[in-house]
Amino acid sequence: MNIELLKNQKANIAVVSGDSIAITDVQSALDLAMTVKYETGAEKIAIDKKVICEEFFILSTGIAGEILQKFINYHIKAAIYGDFSRYTSKPLKDFIYESNNGNDFFFVSTKEEAIQKLEQAERLCI
Repeated sequence: MNIELLKNQKANIAVVSGDSIAITDVQSALDLAMTVKYETGAEKIAIDKKVICEEFFILSTGIAGEILQKFINYHIKAAIYGDFSRYTSKPLKDFIYESNNGNDFFFVSTKEEAIQKLEQAERLCI
């Protein structure tokens, strides 16, 4: 797994990529997010779809919803980039649509789009 920190005027964004699966469940996603936050200081993470287990994309497992909730609780914004065209599940398509219309979690095609979405995502002050 590779973690690259991109620093710019709008936000520090960590890009997570690799050839092996790093996110297999809620705990591994939270561990990854906290590692990124601790090592880079970034609260915005672009994640390559290749490092996420396939069960994430089967909404009935509950993994995607739980991970999204954990990231929101810990003020982590994330964008997953990759090819989602092979998924035909209407609930997943709806989940992706709703996420992309929010401000915390995004699904996009490329790393560049992920970075752009995260740059535009506002940080909410509590």
